[in-house]
Amino acid sequence: MIPAPDVYGQALADYFDDCPTDTLWVHTSYGTREEMPTDWFFREPDEFPAVEQYALSLCQGTVLDIGAGVGVHALSLQDQKFKVLAVETSKQCCRIMQDCGVKQVLNMPYADYDGPQVDTMLLLMNGIGLVGNMAGLHDFLLWAQRWLKPGGQLLFDSSDVSYLFDEYTMPTDYYYGEIQFQYEYLEQYGDWFSWLYVDFQTLQKVCEPLGWSVQHIFEDETQQYLVRLTYPSQGRL
Repeated sequence: MIPAPDVYGQALADYFDDCPTDTLWVHTSYGTREEMPTDWFFREPDEFPAVEQYALSLCQGTVLDIGAGVGVHALSLQDQKFKVLAVETSKQCCRIMQDCGVKQVLNMPYADYDGPQVDTMLLLMNGIGLVGNMAGLHDFLLWAQRWLKPGGQLLFDSSDVSYLFDEYTMPTDYYYGEIQFQYEYLEQYGDWFSWLYVDFQTLQKVCEPLGWSVQHIFEDETQQYLVRLTYPSQGRL
């Protein structure tokens, strides 16, 4: 089977390389097509939303930036003298990061990471969504326990998307925050993929039985919230 093109990565690469570009669209499982502004992925630190600025201010030690995109958060942390390992699946995005000066770029799914342990795991721009669904969140939290140092932390933002179902029927056979997306660019389509948005109460119900301590530490005017997770007995399993 021929793999679907990385239309997300191509759109960002065209913007970065100052090539003629088209609109990057994202299709959703609830029936809409929305424009995804490519310049948003390349913003400067003073343009970061408050939730991202707060998360970056909490980083400690060696940082594993998961779903690093084109590396804007990794570069900001590097400028503050942090050691950053930037993990990203898109080859185009990894090339952009390297061209921009991100020192350690790992082109792989997060689950393929194989050490060293880190002090902070960071997933911004609702990066926790990459786990896909509630089962994926459970598996990710077990994986994170393996690769965090004792005393380490997991930082990410998410939101409650129940408001979407003011207009659409709330699903009954799966968690409503499991949304399907597909990118479109230059009349090419990527694969459909699942992205998770998780409300805080549901997050607590998943995290606490696994031994995580969960802190809700910030929320902005759009109800995007930031959490800090710690695990009392981190260490390689």
